[in-house]
Amino acid sequence: MKYLAIFLSLGLLAGCGLVQPKTGNSSETAGAPADTKQAVAATTFPSSSSNFSIQPGDVLEILVWKEKDLQKEVMVRADGKLTFPLAGDIDAAGLTFDEFQAALTKKLSRYVPNPVITVSVKQPLGNKIFVVGKVNKPGEIINARSLDVMQALSIAGGLNPYASERSIKIIRRVNGKSRAFTFNYAKVKKGKNLEQNIILQSGDVIVVR
Repeated sequence: MKYLAIFLSLGLLAGCGLVQPKTGNSSETAGAPADTKQAVAATTFPSSSSNFSIQPGDVLEILVWKEKDLQKEVMVRADGKLTFPLAGDIDAAGLTFDEFQAALTKKLSRYVPNPVITVSVKQPLGNKIFVVGKVNKPGEIINARSLDVMQALSIAGGLNPYASERSIKIIRRVNGKSRAFTFNYAKVKKGKNLEQNIILQSGDVIVVR
């Protein structure tokens, strides 16, 4: 019994040492590699989690459950609106699917009790990005899903032999004003400065010099 008690005591002491509280220390960031510091400090690039937004020219499929007359494919007009039965004209451009669904639900609720609405993009014709300059296939790309800069450049056939890998810009219009973001292809392809590989938004223009 004496040896059993000693064994149990030792087991309890060992168990207490298994879980130790984590201590936050700013020295962890200070001692990080230069690339990690840049990623932590980067604030000039937009979030990579930007939502897909509806744009003029997009064709949407709208389904109202158990309402056959309310199952339509409609195009968002140049003025950013679309027309749907019972709801009339409704703003769509710039909204996410959830936001548009909520707005349409509010309008249809006047005529359909508790409408269950599904909204999906049939043809994302309005969601386009543009790649210009020294790439093998310049032009417009339909942004049917969330594309980042590297993916868009790949679709554009990659940089041609005369392109400068360090002189790429992404031009974006925000609240009526143009902003430019720098993209260093040479570093990103080596796994560095990955915060520059942003998710593109409709209307973005990639300029390769």
